[in-house]
Amino acid sequence: MSNRQWTLRGEHTEYTVAVPDHGRWLELVSWGPHGVAQGPSPVAYTGPTPFLTAGDYAPVEYATDAVRPFAGAELVVELPNGDRRVSWAFQEATGDDRQLRVTFADRVTGLHAEHRYRFAAGTDVVERWVELHNTGDTALRLVHAASAGFNVPTPHGGRVSYQWGQWAQEFQLDHVDLGQGRFTVGSAQGVPGHLFVPWLAVRDSADETGPAWAVALAWTGSWEISAQRDTGGLTRVTAGRHLTDGPLTLAPGEKLALPVVAGAYSDEGLDGLARVWHTYQRGLAGDRLDRVRPVLYNSWEATGFAVDAGNQLALARTAAEIGAEAFVVDDGWFIGRHDDRGGLGDWSVDDAKFPDGFDAFIAEIRAMGLTFGLWVEPECISPASQLYAEHPDWVYAVDGRPQTLVRNQLLLDLGRLEVAEFVHSTVDGLLRRHDIGYLKWDFNRPRTEPGRPGAVARVDLDGAHVANLHRIYEQLRRDHPDVIIEACAGGGGRTDLAMAARADVFWPSDNTGPLDRLAIQHGFLHANAPHLLSSWVTDAPGLFDPRPRSLAFRFVLAMAGVLGIGADIRHWSTEQRAEANAWIARYKQIRDVIMRGEVHLIGGPDQARCAVQYTSPDGATVVVLAWHTGRLDGPGLLPSRPVRLPLRGLGHRDVYRHGEQQYSGSHLSAVGLPVQWTAEHDAELIVLHRA
Repeated sequence: MSNRQWTLRGEHTEYTVAVPDHGRWLELVSWGPHGVAQGPSPVAYTGPTPFLTAGDYAPVEYATDAVRPFAGAELVVELPNGDRRVSWAFQEATGDDRQLRVTFADRVTGLHAEHRYRFAAGTDVVERWVELHNTGDTALRLVHAASAGFNVPTPHGGRVSYQWGQWAQEFQLDHVDLGQGRFTVGSAQGVPGHLFVPWLAVRDSADETGPAWAVALAWTGSWEISAQRDTGGLTRVTAGRHLTDGPLTLAPGEKLALPVVAGAYSDEGLDGLARVWHTYQRGLAGDRLDRVRPVLYNSWEATGFAVDAGNQLALARTAAEIGAEAFVVDDGWFIGRHDDRGGLGDWSVDDAKFPDGFDAFIAEIRAMGLTFGLWVEPECISPASQLYAEHPDWVYAVDGRPQTLVRNQLLLDLGRLEVAEFVHSTVDGLLRRHDIGYLKWDFNRPRTEPGRPGAVARVDLDGAHVANLHRIYEQLRRDHPDVIIEACAGGGGRTDLAMAARADVFWPSDNTGPLDRLAIQHGFLHANAPHLLSSWVTDAPGLFDPRPRSLAFRFVLAMAGVLGIGADIRHWSTEQRAEANAWIARYKQIRDVIMRGEVHLIGGPDQARCAVQYTSPDGATVVVLAWHTGRLDGPGLLPSRPVRLPLRGLGHRDVYRHGEQQYSGSHLSAVGLPVQWTAEHDAELIVLHRA
C-alpha cells in the first residue's frame, strides 16, 4: 500500500481505493480479479464536466452533497439553520490487505466519517460501512444516509439484475438495460419486504457471462438500492437505509454506524456471483453451518388454526414413519387463537387443545424420535388480546389517527425497551419451559403507522426496531445454542444479510405450489445459500402456475435446500408414503453435498433446461436436481429427445460414474448429462461419483 492508495485482497478478488491529491474524498481505482489495479484504472474519468463538478463524474466511494451536488450523494447533512453541503478533508488511514479504515473530517461542523472496509475471510465479498461521529457542538440532521457507493465499469451500457415480487411470488429474477439514468428498488415497510430483495447485480450489457458485480444489504428495516449510469460509462450503485421516519439526528458527541453493505465480484456472470454469495453466507453461519438441519414436518397446511393434541400426534406418527426428523406445530397452539383475529400477545398454551398437558404432548413427539418445534409471531399483537388491553401504548400509532389492521393484527413497537424485554422474555421463557429444538419466528405485517404515542421528539423507529430484533436473536442463539431458528415474514419478507447472520434458515414463500416455487427458489439461490432455503413438499397447487406435477417433482424441488413436508400426510396412500420415505432417505444421503456443495444454476424455470448442480467440496460427488417445466397434458407435447444438462466446474480428465454409465468431465461440460422426460417422469435426482 502506498501512502494514499490501498489494495484489499479477497480470495480471488482485489479492491483498490485512493485519496486524490486534493484530499476531499476517497475514490475507487479498481475492483476485480487479482492484478486488476495494474495499468490504467477502468473507472477513472478525465474528460470535461460542463455544468457538473469533478465529483459528479469521479468514482467516489462515499460522497456528501458537496462532492456530488448534482449526480446524487450518499450523505446529506443539514444544520439547524438549514445549511447543507458538508465537505470534508482526509485525516488518516490504518489497515492492511484485509481491512481498512480511512477517516475524513469536516472543519465547520466537526463531523468525522470513518470509511470502513473488510474482506470476509476466504471470500470475494468486501464489506463496507461508514461510522459517523459528531465532534462539534451542534446537532446535525442526516437527511440522507446511505452506507456506500460502488462503481462499476459499464462502457457498453449497464445490465442490471434484480429480484421483484409480492406475497406468494417472491424472488422473481429480472433484468433491465440501463443506458443512462437511475434504477431504484427498496422498501418503506420497516422490513426488507416482498416487493424487492436487498440485492442487485450489474454487468456490462455486451458481456452476459463475464465479469459481474453485485451488492447486498445487511439491514432488516426499510432500505434502498439504486443504480445510476452516467454518460461516461460508469454505473454507480448506492445502497443503505431508507429513512422512512425522517432525518436522523446526530447529537454532539454521538456516534452512528451505518449498516454494512457487501459487494461481490465474479468473472462468471450471475451464476458465479451466486457461488460467491453462498461462500460468504456460509461464513456468516459460522459453526452453526455444521449443525444438521433436520427434515421437518410442519402442521400448518394440514390443520391450520385447528390445532389439538390428537390431530398433531396423528400427523407426527406418520411424519416419523416416512423419515422426518422434526415436527413443528404452527399457528393455533395458544389461548384465543382459533383464527387470525385473536391470541397474538397472549403466549400461553391453550390447555383445552392439550388436555394431558403441553409437556406430555411434547414428550410423545420426542418419543417418536422427532425434535419438537413451535411457531411464534412475538412482534405482533391482536386487538382482542389481554396484552393489548393492558398495554395499548405498546403498538405503533400516530396520535389522533386510526390504526390499520393487517391480517387482523397490530405491530408492537419493538424499539421500546419494555416491549423488547417482553418479546425476549416471552420467547426465552418458552424455550426454557419446554423441550423445543426448532423455533419458527414469523412476522405477518408491515409497519403502517410510523409513530410512538407520547414521544416528545422524533424517534428513529426503524433503527430501534431493527437493533432490538437483532439483539434478541443474538441473545436467543447465545442462551439456546441447540435451537434452530427459522426466519419467516409471511414468506420471504425478511431475508437480508443481517438475518442470514442470525437465523439458521429462511422460509422464502408461503407459496408451495411446484412450478411457482421453482421460480421462487431459482431467484432465491442467486442471492442466498442452500442452507438458508427451507422448502416443503405439499399438495398445494400453484397460485400463478397451477399445472399439476408429480410427488417426485415436489420432493426433488424441496431437496434444493432444507427439506420439509407440509402436506396432510394423514390422507396420503400407502404408496405415497412409501415413495416419500424413499425420497427422504435419498435426501439424507446427499444432504451434506446440498448444504456445502458448489452450486451451479443450469437454465431456468422458463427454459427447457432447469436444474441445479451441487458439487461436493472434494469434487468426488456431484448431485443434479432437474425438473421438466413444460406441458404434461397430452401426447405429442413432450420433447422426444433427451434434454442435455451441461455441468460445470468438473475436472476435464476426471471420470464420473452414474449407475452403469461413465462420463468424462469434459463430456459432461461440453455435451451435457442426458435427461429424458415423459408424462410420468417430470423430475430427476442424479448422483454422480468420481471414479
